[in-house]
Amino acid sequence: MRYHRILLFGMVAGVAASAVPASAARYPISRDQVAAAVSRLGMQVAPDQVTMLANVSASTSVPTLTVRSIEPWIDHRLTARIECESSGQCLPFYVSLSVAPDAAAQAAAAVAQTNLPKSSTVSSRHFAVLSGTPATLMLDGGRVHIRLSVICLESGVLGQTIRVTDRDRKKVFRAEVVDGGLLKGSL
Repeated sequence: MRYHRILLFGMVAGVAASAVPASAARYPISRDQVAAAVSRLGMQVAPDQVTMLANVSASTSVPTLTVRSIEPWIDHRLTARIECESSGQCLPFYVSLSVAPDAAAQAAAAVAQTNLPKSSTVSSRHFAVLSGTPATLMLDGGRVHIRLSVICLESGVLGQTIRVTDRDRKKVFRAEVVDGGLLKGSL
């Protein structure tokens, strides 16, 4: 009798599982779709210039993608935050865009003509320090002035506050970028 109940439960569970709609399918978002979304802003990008930083999928085969921000990254690359027009179609994601050295300024002009939020426009400023590069940190406090050799954990432009670490990577500091390779902090 117990065997029959287990068998009956298994059959009912199998019927219930087969009744699940097939709408749960996911479709990968391609580099072509991202390049088309960026090109709609007026910045011509080919699919081979797009690097997907993660595998991204959507609930529809052709989601409408919207570029929320484009920001400078490293080595003539930009990062773009992409979202589906309908938030239920996909999660926001980032891509990397390979551009020519002068394309960052063109991207800034293209994004400035769109209705992106002010905080998400492309900066035409160049990085003074790059992530992973050595720099000098000047720590000032009262009568104490210390100079440390550090490694930048983030890229930064003049006046920006970034994270750096000492050579042993035991202590992390927040420092303001003063000049190329020179940072200022306080004790």
